[in-house]
Formats: sequence, C-alpha cells, structure tokens
Amino acid sequence: MKFIETELKDVVIVEPDVFGDHRGYFMETWKDETFRQHFPNVNFIQDNESMSSQGVIRGLHYQKGEWSQAKLVRVIMGTVYDVAVDLRKNSPTFGKHVIVELSGENKRQLFVPRGMAHGFLVTSPSAVFAYKVDNVYRPDQEACIRWDDKELNIQWPFEGLTIQTSEKDAKGVAFADAIYF
Repeated sequence: MKFIETELKDVVIVEPDVFGDHRGYFMETWKDETFRQHFPNVNFIQDNESMSSQGVIRGLHYQKGEWSQAKLVRVIMGTVYDVAVDLRKNSPTFGKHVIVELSGENKRQLFVPRGMAHGFLVTSPSAVFAYKVDNVYRPDQEACIRWDDKELNIQWPFEGLTIQTSEKDAKGVAFADAIYF
C-alpha cells in the first residue's frame, strides 16, 4: 500500500496494491497492522455503504466535538469527487479543502481525520461508496456546511450534471457559521 500526503495536513490518499489478471483482481482495502503504522490513534469501529445517482452531492458533513469521526472512504463502483475541508482552528490548513477523484477503477481511498467536513459528488451514472468510521453516529451532533459555500469556493466538476442534494444538505450553514475544532 502507498500512503500519499495531500495539501491538507493529515489527509492521506491510500493506494492499495492491486493484483489482477484475466479473471479479475484482489486487493487489501484495510489491514490493521499497516494502518496503525500510519494512523496509530485511529480505531475503526463501523463500516458504512451508500449508493447514489449521478449528480448527487452529499455533504459537507461532520460531527461536533467528541463525536467527530475519522473516515477511510472509497468507491466500490462508479466515480466520485471526494472533498475534505479542514475545520481545525489550529491547523496550518484551516479552511482549506482538497478534492480527490475516487473510483471503482482507480481503487484509491482517502483517509479523512477527525476535525474535517466531508462530502462528495457523483459523476458516473451511479456510485457505491464505502467507508470506515472510528466513532458512532450521533444525529444530534451532526452538522453540515453548504456544498456551495462562497468562502470555501470548491470547484466541483459540474459540467453536464444535474445537481441533486437532500433537503438537510440544502439547509447547511455557511463556513463562517460552522463549528470549528
């Protein structure tokens, strides 16, 4: 496995070793021993999966305070543009974001540490998105920043897409009004 740093402190692209031939492929998507070498304080407790249609934007979600979650995200089928936004006040990359294309084809994963808002845009006809988290989901501690926040100025690749979002995400707050860590 290759661990590639991004422009955001502690956000890391993970490229698994993929072994394939005419029959298909095999890869390790997560191995405790390997991940502990890079992320010694992260203990994943749950796996989640979602399916979304083309043009769906999910996020920018995060959980507040002690309920914050680190995530290891990947796409099993399809293509998404995955976004992490640094909400850590004392971070040198506070308020910055990174966009990484994740797909069933490139098999990349993205490690998103606690203290980040996270979201993605589906650009393929549909996408199956899988992720590990290191903390339980608490609906009363969930928060959302608008995906189209002017201050963040995320350059989503919208060309040819009809954007779809949930009512909850459409009511997200501005970055300036978000709760920081």
